[in-house]
Amino acid sequence: MLTRIDLRDQDLSARELAETLPRARLDTAAALEAVIPTIEDVRVRGAAAVRDASERFDRVRPEHLRVPAEAIAAGLAGLDPAVREGLELSIAHNRAGHAAQMPTERVTEIVPGGRVIQRWIPVRRVGLYVPGGLAVYPSSVVMNAVAAQVAGVERIALASPPQAAFGGLPHPTILAACALLGITEIYAVGGAQAIAMLAYGAAADDDIDRADAVAAGGSGRTLCEGVDVVTGPGNIYVAAAKRAVRGIVGIDAEAGPTEIAILADADADAEYVAADLLSQAEHDPGAGSVLITDAPGLADAVETALVRRVAATRHAERAARALKGEQSGIVLVRDAEQGLAVVDAYAPEHLEIHTADAPAVARRVSNAGAIFVGPCSPVPLGDYLAGSNHVLPTGGTARFAAGLNVMTYLKPVQLIEYTAAALESMTGPLTALAVCEDLPAHAEAVRARRVRPVSGGVDRRG
Repeated sequence: MLTRIDLRDQDLSARELAETLPRARLDTAAALEAVIPTIEDVRVRGAAAVRDASERFDRVRPEHLRVPAEAIAAGLAGLDPAVREGLELSIAHNRAGHAAQMPTERVTEIVPGGRVIQRWIPVRRVGLYVPGGLAVYPSSVVMNAVAAQVAGVERIALASPPQAAFGGLPHPTILAACALLGITEIYAVGGAQAIAMLAYGAAADDDIDRADAVAAGGSGRTLCEGVDVVTGPGNIYVAAAKRAVRGIVGIDAEAGPTEIAILADADADAEYVAADLLSQAEHDPGAGSVLITDAPGLADAVETALVRRVAATRHAERAARALKGEQSGIVLVRDAEQGLAVVDAYAPEHLEIHTADAPAVARRVSNAGAIFVGPCSPVPLGDYLAGSNHVLPTGGTARFAAGLNVMTYLKPVQLIEYTAAALESMTGPLTALAVCEDLPAHAEAVRARRVRPVSGGVDRRG
């Protein structure tokens, strides 16, 4: 079922390994070309263009682009109690996990009387995208929203595709998750048009839009105000749209299909490994599942277990396509050292460690979105309840990128405070540097304070 790549007799560089390992080939450039017209249309025509795009791509023309409050309340009222309990637990665990990420303000005295204060300021407004597609992802609502809320973001807008089965509104479970988190600004918009709307904002199109905007406390002219940062996973067109608006807004990442790598030795449990590879394969036919092992016997046992498990699983066809695809496979390595080199070259979104002394091995990994240590820490735990974030870098970008966290929504800003005496002590070297760079007015800006000493404002003398 899984393609095998035997590296035991090869010594490849990191780049050569990355080119050899299984990975989906995504043509984001072609997708970018496809979404540009939609993005530009939304920028110019606002909500009218959003409705047209929804009709074209989602095959539904939403009556309400902004979800009415009563629909949100109905979603929560109809939520399965067991699902509600799970979501509430996920929210609590993620609040605790993300609170630990918050940086603290620091004051550094550079010279006597001269200090730099490092502050962390949340962005004012963010837009969260929650996909529809093959599954419903209330967990993505939790992951995106909790990180933003813990960071201190005051205003959150969320977009999720309209569903014909639910009257052109997002899935009720998505609305229920929003209600549990206190998110009331929700839009029934998906795809590139959602990213464009969040980035540029959208003028109201009709009386329904205007009424919905007024009901939400707005003027009625603007349906959706543009945001500062857009985050959340989606398909290749969503990723391409995020690339297109980057610079207009901040983004978290251009997420591709989900992927898992498992580093395992001869003592790993083949059933655990097979179950975890399958857990990612059921997401999408493009999902990647990769086993890296120095134990051919384990590889054989995992393949046998996969055949049985795939045949018995609900999404057998989808999972089988993912496991047989070019993005999945078994990589045979000669020893643990080569296995770690392969892991770092692959830079997986999710990495599981099923080896002896797994905690020590995990700390030797440099490139992974999130690392799941030992047999009792499967990736699905991180998807829902571990307290970590499941929005993670894909496609090898874990070499330089991190998963979604509070820092995505925070800006580091430095406050510089010098007294007159501290500034005077810097005048000589500053003047020398300014003259060296042929910027004499820089030096004059400092010397001007000798001629006209500080008499107003704040001057800390002590």
